[in-house]
Amino acid sequence: MKRLFVVLVLGLLPVSAYATDDVANDATPPTTDHAALIQAVTNKHILPRYEALAETGATLAETATQHCSGTGPALRAAWGKAFDAWIGVSHLRFGPSETDNRAFSLAFWPDSRGKTPKALRGLILKGDDTLLMPAAFAVQSIAVQGYYAMEYLLYDPEFATLGAEGFRCDLVKAMAGNIALVTAAIRDDWVNGYAQTLITAGAEGNARYQTQAEGVQELFKALGTGLQVTSDMRLQRPLGTLDRPRPDRAEARLSGRSVRHVILSVEALDELAGLLSTGAPSLAGQFHDGFGYVREAALALDDPTFATVSDPGKRLNIETLQAVLEDLREIAAIELGAHLGVVAGFNALDGD
Repeated sequence: MKRLFVVLVLGLLPVSAYATDDVANDATPPTTDHAALIQAVTNKHILPRYEALAETGATLAETATQHCSGTGPALRAAWGKAFDAWIGVSHLRFGPSETDNRAFSLAFWPDSRGKTPKALRGLILKGDDTLLMPAAFAVQSIAVQGYYAMEYLLYDPEFATLGAEGFRCDLVKAMAGNIALVTAAIRDDWVNGYAQTLITAGAEGNARYQTQAEGVQELFKALGTGLQVTSDMRLQRPLGTLDRPRPDRAEARLSGRSVRHVILSVEALDELAGLLSTGAPSLAGQFHDGFGYVREAALALDDPTFATVSDPGKRLNIETLQAVLEDLREIAAIELGAHLGVVAGFNALDGD
């Protein structure tokens, strides 16, 4: 934990944040009740968040039918709440969210080759209303679906006047309607089957999770996925290199949500890490203090889109966030893995 030690000495974290007086008590933890742990994470973390995702998706669709103007405050507010809910589950890249590429249809990002604006431009200029019917739109390129594509219609000045106004309005409705359908499908699959599959890991006939350890491993991987996305994508992409910072690569830059997504992500990961650390109070404390630091430091940046990565003097503040997240990844891989009796292995981003 060298990086956290550096942060500590610099006075950026209170000494108590990474105190290890009772770490020895966690070094040989009692046997973790895997069944209880899986049930707690499912009922307290996964299901409520997917319920919120579906509810905000439905509200977004309802709002779009009444207010389809991209500059309308009601539509932007509904889209923002729906996007918030997605960030809160974006680390849970397994099960129903991965069926039929649902996660990608909701959130095609990062878009390194700029496919979304190109695909949207082509769709709008074509102006074919038949492509916006629910069944037809659902099979369109994922580059024109989901929260990130909708961001262009709500916040990019170019798309505010591109093509016919009526078609843009119908496209907003189609996007919002598809988000509602996909988020409801994910929620329903969790409630009507997958939650029970996860909770009964190790039970006879459970082909997906043949042991309880496999169920715990899935949740452990989700924490690693979230940490990796936030560090390697939400922070590293705009950081680029010292010689070539890339603020234009910040997530949701058009709507000014880049830092907000880091904050929402660490809040969700803090909750998950706390549940996974049940029975190891000092370990839970390390996660809570680390994620709490990232949240407060991100709020203090006063830089919603990481534009200051180009300023060498202010860049360090963002690099410090990443350093703390990297140490939390190390804590998860080593200490949490030992507590749970699992290994890091591969996560959703590795194609496993």
